[in-house]
Amino acid sequence: MAAQDLSVIDVPDSSRFELLLSGERVGLADYSVSGDVVTVPHVETDPAHQGQGFAAVLMEGVLESVRTRGQTIRPVCPYAAAYMRRHPETQDLLTTGSTV
Repeated sequence: MAAQDLSVIDVPDSSRFELLLSGERVGLADYSVSGDVVTVPHVETDPAHQGQGFAAVLMEGVLESVRTRGQTIRPVCPYAAAYMRRHPETQDLLTTGSTV
């Protein structure tokens, strides 16, 4: 699998980011926005694609979008919080009062 086959897109009408593999959705991250705070309650990878690092690629895309837009994140989803714990360089994006 080549990296260029993967893309993370924002689908604001559905309030979620989607991870596409050659155009097929293989993961998603639901979100809500209040002011400049993006709350992520749920991240999932299609069962057929679990264990391949796709959720991490999805989180990279979500966090890149949050950073680019000047927002902060509240990672309610246990996976999102664990990802941010494992990547201290992302913790500057945490909403005040949020912990991972």
